[in-house]
Amino acid sequence: MELIHTDIDELPSIVQKLRKSFHSNLTKPLRYRKEQLGNLYRMIDENEQAFCDALYKDLHKHKYESLLGELAWVKQEALDTTSSLKNWAEPNYVKVNLGYMMNKCHVRKEPVGIVLIIGTWNYPVNLLFMPFIGAIAAGCTVILKPSELSVHTSALISELFPKYLDQDAYRIVSGGAVETTALLKHRFDHIFYTGSGKVGKIIMSAAAEHLTPVTLELGGKSPTIVASDVDISILAKRIIWGTMYNCGQTCIAPDYMICERSVQDAFIKEAPKVLEQFYGLDPQSSTSRYCRIINKSHFDRLQNLLNQTKGRIVHGGNFDKEDLYISPTIVADVPKEDKLMEDEIFGPIFPIVVVENLDEAIEYVNSKDIPLALYPFSKSDKTVKHILDNTRSGGVVINDCLMHFTVKDLPFGGQGPSGIGSYHGKRSFDTFSHERSVMTTPFAMEKLVKARYPPYTEFNMKLLFWLFFSKPKKTRNIAFKGIFGAAIMLFIVYGIRKIIL
Repeated sequence: MELIHTDIDELPSIVQKLRKSFHSNLTKPLRYRKEQLGNLYRMIDENEQAFCDALYKDLHKHKYESLLGELAWVKQEALDTTSSLKNWAEPNYVKVNLGYMMNKCHVRKEPVGIVLIIGTWNYPVNLLFMPFIGAIAAGCTVILKPSELSVHTSALISELFPKYLDQDAYRIVSGGAVETTALLKHRFDHIFYTGSGKVGKIIMSAAAEHLTPVTLELGGKSPTIVASDVDISILAKRIIWGTMYNCGQTCIAPDYMICERSVQDAFIKEAPKVLEQFYGLDPQSSTSRYCRIINKSHFDRLQNLLNQTKGRIVHGGNFDKEDLYISPTIVADVPKEDKLMEDEIFGPIFPIVVVENLDEAIEYVNSKDIPLALYPFSKSDKTVKHILDNTRSGGVVINDCLMHFTVKDLPFGGQGPSGIGSYHGKRSFDTFSHERSVMTTPFAMEKLVKARYPPYTEFNMKLLFWLFFSKPKKTRNIAFKGIFGAAIMLFIVYGIRKIIL
């Protein structure tokens, strides 16, 4: 399937059309938003096999990985969002003190406007449509830019999308760097990008020209810190699964393990058994259970990394460029300054760094950029707490990996170099919503509020300070004073209402 690039000359009219649709309030009714969420669900559900076929052609994904890692989560997010939307969109009335008892103060949830969502190639369905669901729910109009590297999946999306989603509100723009650069010249009300930190800087720089807020879902070297008390057989299964899932091309994949030598020695004995259990003796010929590298450029990058390492390749290290195949590879005794430890690997290569103790591991992790995920493994709650108290990361999974991404009520996002902002569930709705503060003051309150007008008097100032500003609470007789104060407040409010009304 061929990916047809959008004509750059069409971009101004596309942006203008979506902005006009937004200002016409097309996307604001909840009924409309729910209808569009249902249409997105149907698009995935009715074309499930076509999506699985496209994902196989792009990344050699097994059908179960396509369903569980991509399609099912998008469908579930659409369902959950639809059922929660009315509650999320309702105004929130805030608590006020005595001075505002006659006012109505609430927060309206309003769509930010026209949104640009730029997807990525490693999960070309999930990472494009999950934020899109939040943008639909918030009431925005949206331009989606799928990755040009996942050619077959992006081409399928471009073909199906207009058949299901309202083109007056949501549009696909296909293409590569040229089309993306042209898009970024336009003013958007929010930009959501998933991908590398290098491109993230370009996105953020372009957004700054229009003071456009951004959500950046990036990546980094997500470490696995393993204590010496772990169950090695369970550790090996969970780490190998997380590292080799999607051939390591996952932004929250365990990028390396840091542990004492005894743990490394036990792991490299157990890991080959797990790999054989998962992928057979020859992962390349396994029944499509093992993915491939996205393209030759990324293949060459990974091969060069492995060629330059000073560590010991204890398993794997096999390459087939024509098939874009790199075997599951484990590298032991990797020096801290090794080439493998410079940047995110984003492939099926798993380095192990040996340290003397836990504190040395923590110190090394803290010497790197803040990772998108952190994976501590230990049977001891005290050890895990020590790791969490002394490190930073976007998210944490204790004694497992990747799975926090699947919990809709956990915000997913990074910090600093690993990202800005978060999404999933209500956080996606919040990301594309503006909390608009609204305060209503009745005209009948003029007799009271005139105390704020000049000329100022001592009595008026005392009244205003009493109404609006609190004093430190004393600890003695709190219950009695609270009841007495409440009674006085009710009496005063009743008196004010009699005066005003």
